[in-house]
Amino acid sequence: MSLIPVSAPARMDGKIAFVTGAAGGIGRATTLALAEAGATVIATDIAETAAFDHPAVSYRRYDVTSREETDALVADIRSEHGRIDALILCAGTISHRPLGESTDEEWRAILDVNLMGVVNPVRAVFPVMAEQGMGKMVALGSIAAKIGGVASGPSYVAAKSAVHGLMKWVAKAGAPQGVYASIIAPGPVETPMWETVTQRAAPSANGNVPLGRFGQPEDIAQAILFLCSPASNWITGTVLDVNGGMLMD
Repeated sequence: MSLIPVSAPARMDGKIAFVTGAAGGIGRATTLALAEAGATVIATDIAETAAFDHPAVSYRRYDVTSREETDALVADIRSEHGRIDALILCAGTISHRPLGESTDEEWRAILDVNLMGVVNPVRAVFPVMAEQGMGKMVALGSIAAKIGGVASGPSYVAAKSAVHGLMKWVAKAGAPQGVYASIIAPGPVETPMWETVTQRAAPSANGNVPLGRFGQPEDIAQAILFLCSPASNWITGTVLDVNGGMLMD
């Protein structure tokens, strides 16, 4: 078993971080938070280009649903930087359709991005981190996976529930090799993806959210930074609820 160091301040100096879904609200905020904390960040997304005004961030177009692209990208990162210290999985998409109206195409699309978009990077990066004897993975789950949905449909809830289970498996299997895995379960966060949620059936910021407002991307990014950093060296397999008190577990 790797000798796990004692927890230390939440800095990422000299660390190499790989972020998926980096062009979105939470992914972008996370990329910048990691860079500000000292990490070199490889930011990726399906978009052809994305601008990050930080010298420690480089952008690569990448499709998380492709195992071939995943393996090639991980090989490139390892060749260029020698290691991968943090994997942050922010790529996602959402559906609101009720079960009876859902289609096979919708289920495949949601599962492809939200579940396989986690599976592909995790299985490519896991052996890299295991060989290093240290590495941290953080996946975006959802409060929806814990309470059966907020305003999202069943395909989204199912995919995020699977992500929670997968990351717990990785945490248990990876612990002897120094590979950490945790989940952030946000409540409603004001991002472009969630605009349709807040327009539909999102909880009242003055009612169901005790802290009185919806989340902002930075709220989630700082929690991710904590789980990627040495500040969390005795935490793995956890689901960290970041939801303004909407769910008290």
